[in-house]
Amino acid sequence: MKRMTLWAVLLIALIGVIVCAAMMWRPSIQPLNTPVTADATKIERGARVVEQGDCAVCHTRPGGAYMAGGLPLVTPFGTLYTTNITPDWGTGIGNWPEEAFVRAMRKGVSRDGHFLYPAFPYVHYSRMSDADISDAYAYLMSVDPVQARAPENHMMFPMNFRPLVTFWNLLFLRDDPLVPVAGQSERWNRGRYLVEGAGHCSSCHTPLNFIGGEKSSEHLGGGLVDGWHAPALTGMTQAANPWTPEQLVAYLRGEVAQGHGGAAGPMLPVSLSMAQLPQEDAEAVAEYILSLKADITPPASSCVAASPEPIKPDQREGAALFAGACAGCHGGGAPMRTIDGRPGLSVVSAATSDSPRNLIKTILEGIPLSTRAPSHYMPPFADALDDTHIAALAGYLRGQACAAKPWADLEKTVTTIRHEGEPK
Repeated sequence: MKRMTLWAVLLIALIGVIVCAAMMWRPSIQPLNTPVTADATKIERGARVVEQGDCAVCHTRPGGAYMAGGLPLVTPFGTLYTTNITPDWGTGIGNWPEEAFVRAMRKGVSRDGHFLYPAFPYVHYSRMSDADISDAYAYLMSVDPVQARAPENHMMFPMNFRPLVTFWNLLFLRDDPLVPVAGQSERWNRGRYLVEGAGHCSSCHTPLNFIGGEKSSEHLGGGLVDGWHAPALTGMTQAANPWTPEQLVAYLRGEVAQGHGGAAGPMLPVSLSMAQLPQEDAEAVAEYILSLKADITPPASSCVAASPEPIKPDQREGAALFAGACAGCHGGGAPMRTIDGRPGLSVVSAATSDSPRNLIKTILEGIPLSTRAPSHYMPPFADALDDTHIAALAGYLRGQACAAKPWADLEKTVTTIRHEGEPK
């Protein structure tokens, strides 16, 4: 009896090993022998899809060649480097047949069979149409090939064991391409497709759980990306400073949205990509996003001042700093307010937010000037102002925007944010 029990245990263990091995292994796909060609119309459509997916934002490092990879992505589990997706034969995807590209986009598996880390948002790209994925492939195979191999990833154990990604996929990878929702307009459905598919907006705007998966119960409820707060995309019409379609379209297209400001941080390159697309894409995204309601209506707030608040004694230093460093562009009579659309800082979303994070990050890092149009610029003040000065300036701006809800412990918050990401 004991011998039979032992054999049963061994058989179950063997079956378990076989099942796990089958789950963790994917066959390689035979490489191409000849270069891929496509007609100009298909390539043009693919260029639009690639812009919608913001592929260059991750796969082109600053100063690097277009789509040649090498950008470090710092995650809670280590640092990843984006890969070369030019059609270079040895270091890019030049020898990938379309079948391999589709598998990577839908299943997160490379041509040679290894699992891709979900920092590559295949969980969202899997919801794209076959036609869009095919067009994206045609475009990427048409760009200039660049010989560039990404540095080795530095992932912590056990995340450095790629086959474990298969269990992550069981939890978070869906196999349900988006289909239009009956009763909604064609533009709304188009916006939903862009937001939930190629645009993969929830990668940044949804909080993550302890293993890096999106919390489905808080979909588009806000997140943290590269030290910036990615605000909730739900309830934008319910906010104390509500968004209009015109404002959101302007913001999405890299312009300064009246009453809210312009994109900064990780959202800046995304908005500049969308600016290269037909305006109807931004209009569709805006219609969908503004239809999303928050679960709880936020309470009435005084965070949008009808007129400047009187300066309190503890805000005088901040007011003086504003006059010296900011008023030339953002002061009430500044020519740049009219010429270049610079916003008044008492109404921008960074000043009316419950968190001071984005305002502090913008003061520290500024907004870099881009070669893509449109572009707005703000110099960084990390070297010009110390933590005490930035805290005073942020406190003054918050007092002008939302006197009833001052931010607490600002100097400590500035110090923390300034030193985030530095080697310990």
